[in-house]
Amino acid sequence: MHFLDQAKIHVKSGAGGPGAVSFRREKYIEFGGPDGGNGGKGGDVVFLAVPGLNTLIDFRYTQHFKAKRGGHGMGRDRTGKGAEDLVIEVPVGTQILSEDREEVLADMTEQGQRFVLLEGGMGGRGNASYKTSTNRAPRQHQPGEPAQEMSVWLRLKLLADAGLVGLPNAGKSTFINAVSNARAKVGAYAFTTLVPKLGVVTHKGREFVIADIPGLIEGAAEGAGIGDRFLGHIERCRVLIHLIDISGADPVEAMRIVEGELEAYEAALEHKPRLVALNKVDLADAELVEGFAAELKEAGADQVFPISGATGAGIEELLDAVIGYLPTQTSTESPGRVPDEDGEEEADQSWDPLA
Repeated sequence: MHFLDQAKIHVKSGAGGPGAVSFRREKYIEFGGPDGGNGGKGGDVVFLAVPGLNTLIDFRYTQHFKAKRGGHGMGRDRTGKGAEDLVIEVPVGTQILSEDREEVLADMTEQGQRFVLLEGGMGGRGNASYKTSTNRAPRQHQPGEPAQEMSVWLRLKLLADAGLVGLPNAGKSTFINAVSNARAKVGAYAFTTLVPKLGVVTHKGREFVIADIPGLIEGAAEGAGIGDRFLGHIERCRVLIHLIDISGADPVEAMRIVEGELEAYEAALEHKPRLVALNKVDLADAELVEGFAAELKEAGADQVFPISGATGAGIEELLDAVIGYLPTQTSTESPGRVPDEDGEEEADQSWDPLA
């Protein structure tokens, strides 16, 4: 399944139907009179947040959406048929932005949420509505209000309870595969994860969603590597899990780099609760693990969880800590559909679509 988290579309509401000019000709009615009906209302453009989606790929192939116009008014005082609303289904977590991306028009954060972006035009008046005591045979009518149209950006921010961050090759894909139903690609090279992954974790009778985003490197906020374009997918997380590779050159430096990129993102990510996990402890002895854990605490980590995504060591304690940040009752519905195991990944190289 292809992954796309931003798309530009053009939408247009339906115009109102024109009113009719008509005069009745009835037997035994000497003078007849106007009987032109009003036009029908045009269709609105409505966005609807639906479950079961976690990509905007459908909008890559369909960018233009147009609602139908209202029906024409007719004789015998018949009002034109109102057009049905055009309902555009988007994943939960989608933001609707103005064309210049300076204003958030709507944030679709709840399943079933509806947002009317453009209203259809009102139908025009028929000549029967113009009849007065001094104007017994009016011939004027209204054409109906014109349609509204605009271009908007759709930007998806996946909904997850916990988010994984870390340098490339920190073991995030192995970790999410071990604790959830996700099937992320694992490889002995950097950037095996090119797009965010979602997984549903079941632990001690609780279910929560965890998100894995591509690894960060120093300078990601300025576009280095894949950049920081996917950090938006963890903005809504309740807690972040920072994985650090114990086999790396300097775990303390690794923590500093990632923390610096989170702070540079300017979306209050540096203020989110953080759980630091020292990963791949199966590759080191206990003395080295204790030493690095102490150094990370001195560098600012509140608590360090020695874990191994490969063997499962320490993972239960880490998941217990994650549950502590969840609300008392957590919905068992996943806010997004986990990509297929054999799904194909696709990602743009820059967060800015206009670049």
